[in-house]
Amino acid sequence: MVSYNSLKKFGGNVRFVEVTVSYLRQYEAWMLNRECSKTTVGIYLRPLRAVFNIAIEDGIIKREKCYPFGRKKYLIPNSRNPKKALDMQGLAKIYHHKTASENEEYAKDLWFFCYFGNGMNPKDLAHLKFKNIEGEYLTFERAKTELTARTNPKPITVYVNEDMRRIIDRWGNKDHSPNNYIFPVLTPGLSTLREYFKVTRLTSFINEWTKTIGETLGINIKLTTIVSRHSFSTQLKRSGVSTEFIQEALGHTDIRTTENYLDSFEKETKKEFAGKLLAFKTVATPKIESA
Repeated sequence: MVSYNSLKKFGGNVRFVEVTVSYLRQYEAWMLNRECSKTTVGIYLRPLRAVFNIAIEDGIIKREKCYPFGRKKYLIPNSRNPKKALDMQGLAKIYHHKTASENEEYAKDLWFFCYFGNGMNPKDLAHLKFKNIEGEYLTFERAKTELTARTNPKPITVYVNEDMRRIIDRWGNKDHSPNNYIFPVLTPGLSTLREYFKVTRLTSFINEWTKTIGETLGINIKLTTIVSRHSFSTQLKRSGVSTEFIQEALGHTDIRTTENYLDSFEKETKKEFAGKLLAFKTVATPKIESA
């Protein structure tokens, strides 16, 4: 709604065909002139891009005729935040935290389900069905790459640990029929738009209550589902796992995306190595005896 109000204030209600590359660039300039950051511009335009993708999927518009986003068109500003991953101590604090309400507990459990589930996002979590579980493993395809990787989809396979099973038993649907959703977020027959709003509401719910947990614990990172995903990839990297393996685990089609996730880890590592170059300063200088 905030995104819609901003766009309406800029140019009123417009049709899909009126949202051109030029329109988006003018909106960005308008926002920057109002002393908004590029990060804010990105936050406001991603829901608009999602609406375009939904309209394309539902056959309302054709991508080749009026889709203004993407390479050689309009690229939504993307500001990197180097502090999106938790270390082991931070993860332990959250895991052992005694929640103050059922809402906190539900949000915390779903946050960790995403973390254990290869850093899956809430949309993928919402679309999981019991048929995705085969024995000890959960296999799914990222909803985000549904349109862009149709010819070469890369399924993600996750080992279902005890915590994930406990979370399913506690919060999941009791009917484990193969085509039933694992969690009671979506229901069969929903339109793409209704699914979008339900997933958005789920994401907001998790972010709101995990933020409260983080503030209670004095964690200096605003906890979100994105932090869960970045923490998963960073912990793998710290454990010595290759970037290529992490790319596969996250379901990235481009390794550069994975490298962006690991950017903050790489910077910390460089700082640590730079410190080691100064280690000689603490070594006592040998005395040189005069002849």
